[in-house]
Amino acid sequence: MSATAMQAFSDSARDLLSRNGAIERLRRLRDADVGFDRVAWQELANAGWLGILVSEDEGGLGLGLREMSAIAQEVGQALLPEPYIAGAVQVATVLMGVPPSALRSQLLEQLVSGSCVAGLAWQEKLGQMQALEVLTAKSVVQNDMLCLSGNKSFVSPSNGADGWIVLAMQQSEPVLVWVPSDSRGLVCEELRGADGLPTCTLKLMNVAVPTDNVLLRGKDALALVDVANDRARVIQSAELLGVMRKALSQTIDYLGTRKQFGQAIGSFQALKHRAVDAYIQVELSASCVEDVLTQIELGGALSALASRAKSRTVYAALLVTRMAIQFHGAMGFTDECDIGLYYKRTLKLSAQLGNLNGHRMRFFQQTAPESSTTAQVTTTEFPSQADWDAMSEKDFRQMLRSFYSTNYPETLRNVPRRLHWHEIKDWYMTLSRQGWVAPAWPKHFGGMGLSPEKMIAYVEEQEQYGVARAPDMGVVMIGPLLIQRGSAAQQQKFLPKIIAGEHIWCQGYSEPGAGSDLASLRTEAVQDGDVFVVNGQKIWTTLAQDATHMFALVRTDKEAKKQAGISFLLIDLATPGITIRPIKDIVGYEEFCEVFFDNVRVPVDNLVGELNQGWTIAKTLLGFERIFLGSPKQSRYAMSQLTAMAEHLELFSDAVFVSRYAELMLDVADQVSGYTHYAEMVKRGDVLPPSVSLLKIWGTDTYQRICALMVEYAQEHGASGFNTELSPAGLNVPAIMLNSIPSTIYGGSTEVQKEILAKHVLKLPD
Repeated sequence: MSATAMQAFSDSARDLLSRNGAIERLRRLRDADVGFDRVAWQELANAGWLGILVSEDEGGLGLGLREMSAIAQEVGQALLPEPYIAGAVQVATVLMGVPPSALRSQLLEQLVSGSCVAGLAWQEKLGQMQALEVLTAKSVVQNDMLCLSGNKSFVSPSNGADGWIVLAMQQSEPVLVWVPSDSRGLVCEELRGADGLPTCTLKLMNVAVPTDNVLLRGKDALALVDVANDRARVIQSAELLGVMRKALSQTIDYLGTRKQFGQAIGSFQALKHRAVDAYIQVELSASCVEDVLTQIELGGALSALASRAKSRTVYAALLVTRMAIQFHGAMGFTDECDIGLYYKRTLKLSAQLGNLNGHRMRFFQQTAPESSTTAQVTTTEFPSQADWDAMSEKDFRQMLRSFYSTNYPETLRNVPRRLHWHEIKDWYMTLSRQGWVAPAWPKHFGGMGLSPEKMIAYVEEQEQYGVARAPDMGVVMIGPLLIQRGSAAQQQKFLPKIIAGEHIWCQGYSEPGAGSDLASLRTEAVQDGDVFVVNGQKIWTTLAQDATHMFALVRTDKEAKKQAGISFLLIDLATPGITIRPIKDIVGYEEFCEVFFDNVRVPVDNLVGELNQGWTIAKTLLGFERIFLGSPKQSRYAMSQLTAMAEHLELFSDAVFVSRYAELMLDVADQVSGYTHYAEMVKRGDVLPPSVSLLKIWGTDTYQRICALMVEYAQEHGASGFNTELSPAGLNVPAIMLNSIPSTIYGGSTEVQKEILAKHVLKLPD
């Protein structure tokens, strides 16, 4: 279904729910014996919701989880009380998966028409994740009837349902049995949820049903229940996304209108930045859910993907809804304020079908990292040009692994610092000769032209192998800018030499007194005929001592306002009048430099864009920088170092470490999803929106947390230098941690990025 069609689907659901009175009904049903309304349920059926996952041949719509997800997000915002996941997802999935029979056809017709409200009774213990973990409910044949005994826990719907599909054992094989609610010996023992709506324990006390009520028997019954539950978890995740979106929206509105000390509380920086943190969690969740749906459609492992979606959305929704109550003050703690209802719904969804830690651990178990110390060479065929999109991701990744194993220097794996040009030049030139040095550039400019999905694979395999980052400002920043904004002459002059490794670039932005406040820069360029005469100073210029060229912002009109009167120049660092002084950092490396300009003459032809329009170009480049600094590259690299250390210290046998490692795996996975979204914008040539700042915030925060875990679990080596006990190549753990610290400063500090999001995305008051 197209994006336009999906939007129409969402709009239709929103319209129905706006007329449905869901929140008012939720408040009323909290005290009722039955936790749903039959009239409202019929409305859902009439809208086709209950038949989304049912084939057209069976009277349904024959759609999929993506359409169900669109509805679920609207349900989350409206707090629909009816048990649509139990019926429209779990029961529908089971019925579509069992063999044809008269009973199956009858139940499907009743489900789709809305005349049947049913659930799946499978769980027997707290925290149960899989059907086979515990299955003690029994069924035996007596007098041509099937008699069931045992208990089923946390069943939805509760009282008022027409029946349940019950999982039990018959002799040595599992069976799925339809049990009508009026069956003798069946007791529905109600348990109220956090949101006030009931679930129940089904007590089966020798309940007799016809043997024809068996829908499926054998191990396929277990697999079908697990599939139904995992599909339900994906839809729960979409509902949680809707819950947190609405909670954040209501909170942002409140921050803009509630006044304290004579001003809107949304202008207080402490509240603004926490609101941005919540916004980041919402957007990460949205990217995660979208990516999970896409991967499922491509045939990805449903169980791991369901756990990934549930983990992210549970964590995010709990954070956002708790924060929402806090920001609403005392009013937020009253029952009459709707915001508390969103937190209660989050609690309920968070606990159902496995909690946060359970899904983190399941995700880890199903996606355990491959060894970082081995790379099997399976091919020596490395094409310079190919239809990369036509190559399967598996083959593409294997090709990269083999290439790295064959060509990358073992001594440079997992190095803890930025390498200088002379240290990494040979590898850069290997990539250049191979045609792989600029993976994201279009092919006609000498790049690989990778799609965002293949680009992610490229980055992941690099970092998994521990490939060091070369001086790459030319490839990742000025090259893409010139492709988008440069003249044909500039493209012809500079781009081929970046590919060839003849031009090494650095960035000349920050100055003393003009770091995050970049518009205050004072380096001046005065036009003198066909040249600009440049005077001033740049600082924190990464690896300028290795560079041949600099792209720089300079002031060309001192009378204009701060953001005006700035131009964008390309400067050859061999030009007379330039002095470069390296600065030793906290680790002892010389990664940054000061650069001084004393009457430096730069050709006017090196002006990119129009005179005095450099700020517009700078914002484009800052977008490139923030998407690059928010890419998975740093975090993937750090994860490969952490994995290598964990393998050698046997940390994967430590349950606490595994839980924290799994959390970081999920954080990086969601960073990848967010990055892919913005990378697609770049590939289309779109202007990156201010929201790209969230990538930089999340990416650098995740990077630092990975490094911090490494220091913690390295024990004494967390405070010692380079050693060989933590990986074959050796890891200098303190240096790794210290190198991560400035990541939240350069490229615009985290605090500045939060201000950008607060002002331009959340529209909070100044």
